[in-house]
Amino acid sequence: MTAATLLTPATTAEPNDKRAGLVARADERSYVRVMVVLDTTVLIVALLIGYVTRFGDDQPSGSEVPYVLVAPGLVLAWLISLKALGCYDDRVIGYGADEYRRVSSASLRLAGAIAIIGYITELGVSRGFLGISFAVGTVGLEVARFGARKRLHRARSVGAGWSRRVLVVGDTAHVLELVHTLRREPYAGYQVVGACIPDALLAPVAQRLGDVPVVGSFRGIPEAATAIGADTVAVTASGELTATRLRRLGWQLEGTGIDLVVAPALTDVAGPRIHTRPVAGLPLIHVEAPEFRGARKLVKGLVDRSASSLALALLLPLIAVIALAIKLDSRGPVLFRQVRVGRGGEEFGVFKFRTMVVNADTLLAELTARNETDGLMFKMRHDPRVTRVGRLLRKWSLDELPQLVNVLLGQMSMVGPRPPLPSEVARYDGDVARRLLVKPGMTGLWQVSGRSDLSWEDGIRLDLYYVENWSLAADLTILWKTFGAVLNGRGAY
Repeated sequence: MTAATLLTPATTAEPNDKRAGLVARADERSYVRVMVVLDTTVLIVALLIGYVTRFGDDQPSGSEVPYVLVAPGLVLAWLISLKALGCYDDRVIGYGADEYRRVSSASLRLAGAIAIIGYITELGVSRGFLGISFAVGTVGLEVARFGARKRLHRARSVGAGWSRRVLVVGDTAHVLELVHTLRREPYAGYQVVGACIPDALLAPVAQRLGDVPVVGSFRGIPEAATAIGADTVAVTASGELTATRLRRLGWQLEGTGIDLVVAPALTDVAGPRIHTRPVAGLPLIHVEAPEFRGARKLVKGLVDRSASSLALALLLPLIAVIALAIKLDSRGPVLFRQVRVGRGGEEFGVFKFRTMVVNADTLLAELTARNETDGLMFKMRHDPRVTRVGRLLRKWSLDELPQLVNVLLGQMSMVGPRPPLPSEVARYDGDVARRLLVKPGMTGLWQVSGRSDLSWEDGIRLDLYYVENWSLAADLTILWKTFGAVLNGRGAY
């Protein structure tokens, strides 16, 4: 299929996109105002906690410091510090870890500045009051931001909430790829509202690229963005977009309030592996190779075994109750041992609580035609082989608790790709086989992103992303999100 065949004539009139852009900007400003109010409330509560904890209900005896004036001043200084470090920047709030880093940095810098000023001028403000207030306030700001972000993500996922309106610029194939990538994670807040394509592909009649309206060519990008109310121009790959043309586009967008974003063809690479270094006036992107061995891997192994040992000790009563329930529900063993493939293609026996009838494998051939997933896995939402207790165990992912033993033995990790069956591995191509470069995990990006509701392609994409970009910080984040995914129960069957 050629690039031109991807274009189709528009069949309906376009809505008033410019007005929609104004509404989006109003929603953005409203969200920022809510964040300011939320931060102010958190800081007031933090200072009250600091005061009551340090002094109780009474004014500190012998103190000449008017805390009734110090507290409002500290709140104002804190808000100014948050503003100065861009914590209310629309390019930061709502997605990514940079928002949390800026909040922590603003709080720590203000605390350091006050400590230095207090030492030099001998203000006499209680260090206990300041220490407690800053500790509670910093944690409170992060928690409040997290809660506000989750609410915003839920709104964005259903087509509501504040999002950036994006005009995508590039050739047809790369525009479609970028549109697919942005729509894959709607909670990120990038809503594609139009596209500009090379002049040679532009027709005299209205066109669509998929379901994205084509609103212009490379000659009138700023005008097209203004016409549809876009606040972001995302430039992807195209042979006609030379460095000179891209630089001029940046000049044309100056003062318009429209951001320019360059989307490289490089995808699914995490930020810590990417470093931009200016060379001869060019912002060259250096990509570090994935790390599959070394000191960090040793630390990961130690953390895995320590965590699995602690979890087994704490969960022993629950494990005993589950084992008894399985035994009383249906005949057969309590544990189910299945051959899976680990790092480097080495096979091992993964332990799980039995959730199916004893002859489940022999019944699989009769159910193959009812497979509800694509790719190499077999999944049924209402599998008749699953027992009554098994359905409960699967819903809450309790059937996977015995895998803590596999982690303790060094065969699995707490976080990693899904452990595949030998029959799946036998049909892997070169790209999918990269999942075997690390140990499989009890949980992973696949579990916190929808589990069985994911398509085969999306599950593989998430596993490969983890393989290439794993880190201890990411592992902790995934483990934290796993609790929410388990409680939600989405995609568990």
